Amino acid sequence: MKNLIAITHVDFENLGSWEEALSTHYSIKYIHSTELEFSNIRNQNIDLLVILGGPIGVYQENEYPFLSTELKLLEDRLKLNLPTLGICLGSQLIARALGSKVYPNHTKEIGWYPLNITEEGKNNYIHSLDSKHTSMFHWHGDTFDLPKEATLLASTQICKNQIFSYKNTLAFQCHPEISANHLEKWWIGHAAELSQNNLNVNHLRNQSIQLAPKLQKQSLQCLLSWIETLK
Repeated sequence: MKNLIAITHVDFENLGSWEEALSTHYSIKYIHSTELEFSNIRNQNIDLLVILGGPIGVYQENEYPFLSTELKLLEDRLKLNLPTLGICLGSQLIARALGSKVYPNHTKEIGWYPLNITEEGKNNYIHSLDSKHTSMFHWHGDTFDLPKEATLLASTQICKNQIFSYKNTLAFQCHPEISANHLEKWWIGHAAELSQNNLNVNHLRNQSIQLAPKLQKQSLQCLLSWIETLK
């Protein structure tokens, strides 16, 4: 069986609702970005690398030196055109590794907002995430310029660059991997940020109970269709 390495930054931001399906295609191993083992992994030994989310900025290398190690890993991997998937911080790291600027957006985007799928996105695996089929969960304050040679697949009104592809790489600024149960740990782990932004946990929870099941179904269809393109 092929192997998948998932790089985490906070333990509760994991593969979420995607883990079970991915486990039928890959042997999954989580490695935290601060662990010594992380600096020893090599791209040639990874069939699929997944970089997950976290509440820090790509540009904070001075405060979080492991970010430099992640960027170097990604730069090398992208040059080799090896399958790579990024979610939230992961997408920002991919954009930075491809030479794009990452910076604070004018507005934080936290909660449920539909995606606007581009014409390119309508013609591939992203079409299942169109607003006709599902809403999307978001939790980010940063954004990035679209990398050169990348294809923009989806946007929102708040954040233009939501999903993009680059060769064998797929990057989500949004969070297609969540479930309502998965988010219960987020409400606790990100409690300070929710309070700072005057966001009501019960409102977000109720929205998630209503909207997450549809997203799980549609995002899984998207994920499995993308995996098929890697074969």
